Amino acid sequence: MKHIFFLMIPLFVYASSTFITPMEYASQLYKNPRGIGCQNCHGENGEGKVIADYVHKKKKKSFVGPRINNIEFNSFYRVLNQRKRGMPRYFLTTEEIQALYLYLHKNDKKKKDVK
Repeated sequence: MKHIFFLMIPLFVYASSTFITPMEYASQLYKNPRGIGCQNCHGENGEGKVIADYVHKKKKKSFVGPRINNIEFNSFYRVLNQRKRGMPRYFLTTEEIQALYLYLHKNDKKKKDVK
């Protein structure tokens, strides 16, 4: 039970004050939504990542966490609310999904400014 209480503290603090910025909250949520962090399968910034290489029926294969920093919000929201190909279901709130999307698109404005 200690672990559950510990994980709930950042959510409570964020909801009731401005103790952390929205980006800090989004970063914490991406790195530990409820158990395994998104970066373990999708990379530090959602760029995608090879999780494991293996051999199946004498063929080399890879299990890959796909890139998720290039999809629009509606698709992102839909995928997070269904179980799909090894993706755990986290039962995230709409606000948590919006925070994750914010984290994944934190550099979008900077990219546009450079062009």
